[in-house]
Amino acid sequence: MRDFRPLVLSLMPDVMEAAKAMMRHFAKRGDFDTKSDGSPVTAADTECEAIVIAALDRVAPGVPVVAEEAVANAGATPSSAAARFFLVDPLDGTKEFISGRGDFTLNIALVEDGTPSFGLIYAPALARLYVTLSDEEAVATTLDPENGDWQAALGSATRLAARPASPGRSRVMVASRAHGAAELERWLRDCSVEVGGMTSIGSSLKFCLVADGTADLYPRLSPTMEWDTAAGHAIAVAAGAIVTDAAGAPLRYGKTERGFRNPGFIVWSSIDDPILGELKAA
Repeated sequence: MRDFRPLVLSLMPDVMEAAKAMMRHFAKRGDFDTKSDGSPVTAADTECEAIVIAALDRVAPGVPVVAEEAVANAGATPSSAAARFFLVDPLDGTKEFISGRGDFTLNIALVEDGTPSFGLIYAPALARLYVTLSDEEAVATTLDPENGDWQAALGSATRLAARPASPGRSRVMVASRAHGAAELERWLRDCSVEVGGMTSIGSSLKFCLVADGTADLYPRLSPTMEWDTAAGHAIAVAAGAIVTDAAGAPLRYGKTERGFRNPGFIVWSSIDDPILGELKAA
């Protein structure tokens, strides 16, 4: 079992610096630009990314970093994926950020041999931090970005535990507010999943709602990028969940041939979910 505490302790001062910068920009929410793919980018994205990349270069020299804005703006995409690399989304949920909603996050993940092993998600406007302390333990804690003591917060963190497998067809589901409604409805119908409850939230926090036992299921069939999902993927798995593609196979990372674009994926609260079993057997 790998211990990620030293990595967390090394990164947290810089995470707090990035969060403070993010909140300064959030307070004024000025102009934003549009990237070539039509998605928005703000000054908070670029400033926070620079802080995180510098921190990772210091903490883990020689480990490649694939970061959203560096790829989008500078084309800094490796020609082939390393066996071990970091994925960074400095501001996941930019649309929520611009709209004045608090459900945006900073995401940092370590990918090893195609699978996210370490994940950190910080939602500074909600004062919530989620992080893997090992590949079998993820925790959540309350942390004020301005006045919070991150060491004390980690000391009082609560261990995350995904829900046990649910019998029958009814599932509590978390979903995106605006992405892929038609594809989602089709998948639910094809798998005969009954929605017994639903909550919507922005950014990678959807993974956290499965990890903390709030929801059974997070299907996402519309496009995402690896830096959107890797940190949440690691946190969910460390809490006992499982992440697959839409056919039930493991969701893999380092897809340079796809420009780090993900296929549709599902976050299941348990590997023993009978619907997942049916999907894999089909």
